[in-house]
Formats: sequence, structure tokens, C-alpha cells
Amino acid sequence: MSDGYSIFDTPPGDIGRPLTVVIADDQALVRGGFRLILKAAGINVVADAADGAQAVAAVLAHRPDVVLMDVRMPVMDGIEATKRILEDVAASDAAAGGLPTRIIILTTFDLDEYVYAALAAGASGFLLKDVTPEHLVAAVQLVRTGDALLAPSITRRLVERFAAAPGTAGQGKSARPGRPAPQVAGRHGSADCDTSQLTPREMEVLGLVARGLSNAEIASELTLSEATVKTHVARILTKLSLRDRVQAVVLAYETGLVSPAAGTLRR
Repeated sequence: MSDGYSIFDTPPGDIGRPLTVVIADDQALVRGGFRLILKAAGINVVADAADGAQAVAAVLAHRPDVVLMDVRMPVMDGIEATKRILEDVAASDAAAGGLPTRIIILTTFDLDEYVYAALAAGASGFLLKDVTPEHLVAAVQLVRTGDALLAPSITRRLVERFAAAPGTAGQGKSARPGRPAPQVAGRHGSADCDTSQLTPREMEVLGLVARGLSNAEIASELTLSEATVKTHVARILTKLSLRDRVQAVVLAYETGLVSPAAGTLRR
């Protein structure tokens, strides 16, 4: 044990650097089950943690590729842990020229205000805890490459429900009557999110991304090649200092580019 979190040795015989993961969940059964699934797929679980503070310590110590982060944990919840990891660990990784740690939120319910707050803080997507083993492995492999884990229909419903209207940031609706909505942490790079710097075509692409369309679907919609769409998306993320498509979706709704009521582009 170290700093309260468990460390696991790298399996012998690994060639090169394997994909590395930290699992943070206050339920030992969940941690153990996910660890077995990932290990069977050749993914190296370097540590696990029972609360958010332990998760931050584990990430600082091991610099994993991916963190599986429970959203509700004692001591420090997954929202605050996500914010600290992305602000502190990701900044140091970028300074060292390394790839940033990606965070996948674990949740029991998809329409959850805490999940939305974590996405707004910079998480790369979320998974339900009853995810199949195949989907879990695929999700970890996907976000390691820098892609967002974006299930279009679920993510869109989540953002539509909890995204604040323009001028009311942080005042999203609560999923449970009588419970205050969590404080939405500042979105990574939100200070630079000035959509006026986007070209008309980039604004069009951003709106379609927010509606949950894939690159291939956007290409078909706009009669462009998929490679051209990928270039537009990359430029959008760079100009707005966004980590991935999840943050682009959140931004599009919070700025009013897309209407939550109809899921349509603002004209």
C-alpha cells in the first residue's frame, strides 16, 4: 500500500510500455472486477484508489494513460479529483512533452448532474458501471488515443438536461428534487472559448458535433471528405483550447449554438 491506494506490479514479459490505468471507486468489488477484465485484455492496472484524494495521489505517482473515476466517492468526489488531475498532472505532462492522462467517469445512472459536472471539468467521457467487458476495454483503448468516449444519444441527453443556458453557467438543473446541483468546475480552457474566432464552416461542424454526429455523418451532411471533417474538428478544438469532442458538445450548448429544446443549430 502507498498513500492509501493499491499498487500492482507490471506483468512480467511485457514488451515496451503497455497501456496503463488507475481505477478509482469506493467499492472494492467494482475495482476488482474491472482490474480482472483489463488484465485479461493485456492492460496494465498500475494502482487503484478508494476515494478521490487517493486517485490524485495515484495519478501523480504513476502518470497512467487512463483513469476510471467513480463520480461519487468519500473524502474527495470524482469531480474535484478530475479537476485536480487535469489542472496539475496534465499541465506537468504537457510541459514534459508527454501525453495527458485521460479520465473516464464511472456512474450508475447516465442522466446524472455529477457526471455532467465532471464532463464540464474535462473528463473524456463516461461509462455505466454495468458496462460489458468488451465495451470497457474498447473505451479505455479509445480514450488513450486522444478520442472522446462520446455515446451521442446519451451524452446529448445528458448535456441538454444539465447544460446552463448562456449567462447562467454553473446553474444547471438538478436530477433529483431537493438536492442541489453540484458546482460545475470551470471547463478546461474555458477562458479561451471565443467562438467568434471560428470560420462559418467550423461553426457548422461544431454544431453537428454537438448534435452527436460522427465524422463520417458530418462528412455526408456537408458533402465533405471525412479527412476534411477531421481537420475542421482538430482546428475547432485547438482554437477553443478544448480537450476533445465532449467539451465541444458542452460548449455548444452553453453558448447557445445548439438549442437544448430542439437539438438544432442556432441561426
